[in-house]
Amino acid sequence: MTAESTEVLTEADALELLGRGRIEIEGRLVDASNTTLRAGISLNGVTRRCVYKPVRGERPLWDFPDGTLAGREVSAYLVSRATGWGLVPPTILRDGPLGPGALQLWIEEPEAAEGLIGFVPAYDVPQGWFPVAAARDDDGDAYALAHADDPRLARLAVFDAVINNADRKGGHVLYPATGSVHGVDHGVSFHVENKLRTVLWGWTGKPLPPDTVTVLERLSAELAGPLGAVLQEHLTHSEVQHVQLRVKRLLRSGCFPKPPTDWPAIPWPPI
Repeated sequence: MTAESTEVLTEADALELLGRGRIEIEGRLVDASNTTLRAGISLNGVTRRCVYKPVRGERPLWDFPDGTLAGREVSAYLVSRATGWGLVPPTILRDGPLGPGALQLWIEEPEAAEGLIGFVPAYDVPQGWFPVAAARDDDGDAYALAHADDPRLARLAVFDAVINNADRKGGHVLYPATGSVHGVDHGVSFHVENKLRTVLWGWTGKPLPPDTVTVLERLSAELAGPLGAVLQEHLTHSEVQHVQLRVKRLLRSGCFPKPPTDWPAIPWPPI
């Protein structure tokens, strides 16, 4: 396999690479609960890494009986692309060495990348950060689960509310050298019941930024048209309808959502 280039790909080029490139599996990501493989992918002298999640490696989930986790990964990308926020790396559904699955561009993080979510001493929460939960370490010292008041994370919080993400851990947020923020691992999203679980509760009840409202209005229109149609290739009709309903509720309230009362609000582990 040729050496991986460091040049940033356009979204269109990334999608072409994922769709037509030759896949060479490098190994399994052992922390994932479903089969998740890192692979190299090459096309016309361009080589990158990607994440390959074959459908045959998915464990059945009692509360997600319809469709596939891979289809939900692709759906999350399609919604992200419609917002224009670039939150989810390019993701497609294609046949691979282990059969059909989700293929997503691998996001490299520089070693010096500073995360915007984590546990911090309860008495020393950084200025401009929101504490969202209390915790203690093995010695009994008090910590806070907290995240930065950062507009990139705020957009991700809105996106998660739209797709009903049941697993927004801190470790599912990536920080590439470009300065953007990416969310990954969206296989347990799009349920018709409210299952939102996230570490990004810092804006609870606060007004949505005006530019976010504009994006949601456009997204609502697209869900009633082409976007809704393409999502039905991966989700049930009811699930697509509930995406539309969640967008309408956000627009009607004009505020960030509040944590559910009948469902754990924060995933475990949080990071």
